[in-house]
Amino acid sequence: MTSTRSTRTLLLVAVVLAAAVALAGTSTVSADTAPDDPNNPGTPVTVSADALPTVQVNGVVWQQVTVGDTVYATGSFTSARPAGAAAGVDEVPRSNALAYDIRTGTLLPWAPALNAQGLAVVASPDGRRIYLGGDFTQVNGATRSRLVAVDPTNGATIGAFSSRTDAKVKALAATTDTVYVGGLMSTVGGVSRFRVGALRASDGAVLPFRPVLEGGAVNAIVVAPDRSKVVLGGAFTKVNGSSRPGYGLMAVDASTGASLPWSVNDVVRNGGSNAAVTSLSADADGVYGTGYVYGSGGNFEGTFRARWSDGRILWLEDCHGDSYGAFPRGDDVYVVSHAHYCANIGAYPEGPARRATAFSKAATSVVRPNGQGGYASFAGQPAPSLLQFFPDVLNGTYTGQGQGAWSVTGNTDFVAIGGEFPRVNGTAQQGLTRFAAPSIAPNDRGGVLTGSKLNPALQATGFGRVVVTWPANWDQDNRRLTYRVIRDGNTTTPVHTTAQDSTFWSLPSMSFTDSGLVPDRSYRYRVFSSDAFGNETRSDTVTITAR
Repeated sequence: MTSTRSTRTLLLVAVVLAAAVALAGTSTVSADTAPDDPNNPGTPVTVSADALPTVQVNGVVWQQVTVGDTVYATGSFTSARPAGAAAGVDEVPRSNALAYDIRTGTLLPWAPALNAQGLAVVASPDGRRIYLGGDFTQVNGATRSRLVAVDPTNGATIGAFSSRTDAKVKALAATTDTVYVGGLMSTVGGVSRFRVGALRASDGAVLPFRPVLEGGAVNAIVVAPDRSKVVLGGAFTKVNGSSRPGYGLMAVDASTGASLPWSVNDVVRNGGSNAAVTSLSADADGVYGTGYVYGSGGNFEGTFRARWSDGRILWLEDCHGDSYGAFPRGDDVYVVSHAHYCANIGAYPEGPARRATAFSKAATSVVRPNGQGGYASFAGQPAPSLLQFFPDVLNGTYTGQGQGAWSVTGNTDFVAIGGEFPRVNGTAQQGLTRFAAPSIAPNDRGGVLTGSKLNPALQATGFGRVVVTWPANWDQDNRRLTYRVIRDGNTTTPVHTTAQDSTFWSLPSMSFTDSGLVPDRSYRYRVFSSDAFGNETRSDTVTITAR
């Protein structure tokens, strides 16, 4: 879907973009594990792209939640195995739920047994309960129809909380005294509640909260920090009789379900059978949502950040490609998706999908007019910066949907993704992996190009001069690389050193003229590139005769 903008609007876009660039100070900045200015909200310190060893699963992880240093994960799988183990080796049973230590990646004993897939997991604010939702009808051998509370240490069912739904649970949110449940149900606890309901945490009794929804599923729920409102996201088409707001997004009163202002829904319009808001996450500063559209009924693929008070958009990235989850961590936000085109926010053009990316929490520019057919234009909306975090996450086959990561979580020091991917950064690692802040990460991801791909081109121009020209390299988590031109194997004293910013979609050429050479003598050249942590890649040796 595309839309047109008037000349006046496009002029406004240009003015806002110029102001945003001026505010950021420069349009080319280092935003990675070693940024130029880590205190600049537009260039926060990201986690490293090193994929850390983590327990693996034999299926898919749909959702995760972090409590302290423990990650609770649910999905569709029957076993877990250590990092590095091939499928079928050292496996232990895990029935659609497991926990691991985010610091070490090791499997923990927590193992509630679900007889069908789990789709949602959330912790109580005090961390003393883990709530699970999904397709299951039994947990630990006892009847629990698609909803259960379990102990966070041993996975035992908490009998005091007992309720049920008549259909799939896809979304959960919890306060101290209330559990919000969303999905495809028409009853909750035996009481009529279409797509969403609320339960008393102490015993699972159904509460008066009752927004009236029409259409598809509720996929996501978040509760405001002051507990006054609940935000719903999904494929529904109306809430309390309204479709604006109410089309795939809505804020409602946390006690009654009455409608509240939520202006992001004037812009993000995903609902019906071919589009939806896929996830919602939150921190004290705002709500983060992701979406997809395939065909008619929606307009948004990407991530948005909205203000708690009224849903006003704080920023939006419309990198084309279904997006599944967002995790705000300090000044950066991590997204799992299959984003294949980010040119609308000044980044990469159409190409292979990036399945894990990061953005600044701050708005740093504006969205440009859409440059690709079949997509809506969000020109003029505030936009974040795409950060230099590009781990290579391979798409999987388990669900038949050809995706890689479906969920993302973490804490101050780590970001963890879950899904159906079989490999990360070329190493076998199925379903789960972690990334760490540079202060504790290995930081061993160097330049991607090496050998002949980095080879210099040489031209003898006479008078003892040789022009050395070479392509930029790129690094998965460092934008600025240092280049050394080596002559005749003398690595101690390079003949030229320079630094250059680059990305996988922007690889500028560099050049240096070596002079004072002896005519008719042969010279050997190599180019070494290194990142801020000393990871070095080298070209092959190229020879030329000076003249």
